[in-house]
Amino acid sequence: MNVHTNIPLKNYLSMKIGGTTRFMTDVSNIDELHQVMTNAKTQNLPFFILGSGSNVIARDDEYPGLVVRVRIPGFEVVAEDHSTTTIKIGAGEIWDEVVARSVDMNLVGIEAMSDIPSYCGAAPVQNIGAYGQELADTLVSLEAYDTSVGQIVSLSNDDCKFTYRDSIFRVEEQGRYIITSITLQLYKSAPTPPFYQALQNYFDEHGITIFTPKVIREAVSEIRREKLPDPAKRPNSGSFFKNAIIDQWQLDELLREYSDMPHYEMGEGRYKIPSGWLIEQCGFKGQLLHGMRVNPANALVLINESASGYLDLSLARAEITQTVQDRFRISIEQEPLEIA
Repeated sequence: MNVHTNIPLKNYLSMKIGGTTRFMTDVSNIDELHQVMTNAKTQNLPFFILGSGSNVIARDDEYPGLVVRVRIPGFEVVAEDHSTTTIKIGAGEIWDEVVARSVDMNLVGIEAMSDIPSYCGAAPVQNIGAYGQELADTLVSLEAYDTSVGQIVSLSNDDCKFTYRDSIFRVEEQGRYIITSITLQLYKSAPTPPFYQALQNYFDEHGITIFTPKVIREAVSEIRREKLPDPAKRPNSGSFFKNAIIDQWQLDELLREYSDMPHYEMGEGRYKIPSGWLIEQCGFKGQLLHGMRVNPANALVLINESASGYLDLSLARAEITQTVQDRFRISIEQEPLEIA
């Protein structure tokens, strides 16, 4: 285990923006993680846990602490019955490779989350999801290093307090837990309709009527290729804005003015409004703002074409969010975490 100094963060973040970090290291087992975190606590160093860098942005000034990349491996079937298979997965496993393995095992539950650029340890943080599936649907429990006590603890699905693209790891317990493994329960039954609308549209257009995990994965991969630019070629952090969640009364008011506004029931009188639609209605789709291009194929995505740094990104973000707020009275939120 090596600790490196003065590392340019932009080289590790898909948006290709950010200053340096004072220290950076990779850990491949629990002992290394414990050693690193004990040393950081002794030296009173702030720390940030970095996954693939696809859903993280950084400011231009130096981060005065330690960036830790958890690369703990593991993929083990820990339980199985006639209808389910339960798998324990190391935080350092690449998410899409795990999805591919589950599809090869003909298991259902995460196939629609194909091609999400993430390590498994990062997946619970924002409760990743796509095309009608989210991690909370299959996560049984996870193990994490609790920095408050310096030991490994187990958290149940309920303990994580998952909501739409959120969990305790993003807000109330941010920085306390470092996820070391996740345990998922997947299903042996075939995928069945109804499917997420974009997915169903794809099946209808291609005349697909027989559904398997492999069919779902291939469809999702094709849809994502059309809508999401490759960050290796066009720097971006995926969906930069979360979809908006509003109450019934607010939806009723908006529908009187915008009868074509798409909306999806979330339960308990709450509705999801596609933020990409809101941004597009404000005229931003395809526009270049402070060096950031609003993706012509999906307005949720900001592409770094010529931004000089974090300031340009923050100006583009502010212009979009304020315009949406002024027109629709809806506050849209940034999805990526920030190293700060």
